Amino acid sequence: MVRKMAAAAAFASIALCSLGALAQDPVKTDGDKYKVVLENDRVRVLEYRDRPGEKTHQHKHPAFVLYAVSPFKRSITLPNGKVLQREFKGGEVMWSEEQTHIGTNTGDTETKVIMIELKK
Repeated sequence: MVRKMAAAAAFASIALCSLGALAQDPVKTDGDKYKVVLENDRVRVLEYRDRPGEKTHQHKHPAFVLYAVSPFKRSITLPNGKVLQREFKGGEVMWSEEQTHIGTNTGDTETKVIMIELKK
């Protein structure tokens, strides 16, 4: 019985880790929200827009810089279930390491950002 429980726990852990590993390019998962503005061998610049209440599919970004064009609020759900609340004023800038998430516009304004994804 203990072996079965240990095996089940190991399987659940692997499955959760795999969800992050299987996350896709946001331009493919949410092409209605992400637009490639510029891409070369060093960076990819994305424009992102959504409306209040809209949600993305799970996707993955390499390390990136985010520039908030206008103020917005959103929640970021990580593969482990942890939820981060984010609020930006227009003109704010944020750095993030590589991240897999689902984003939800929880405010009453449109989200408008420019993201600069770094290529390795």
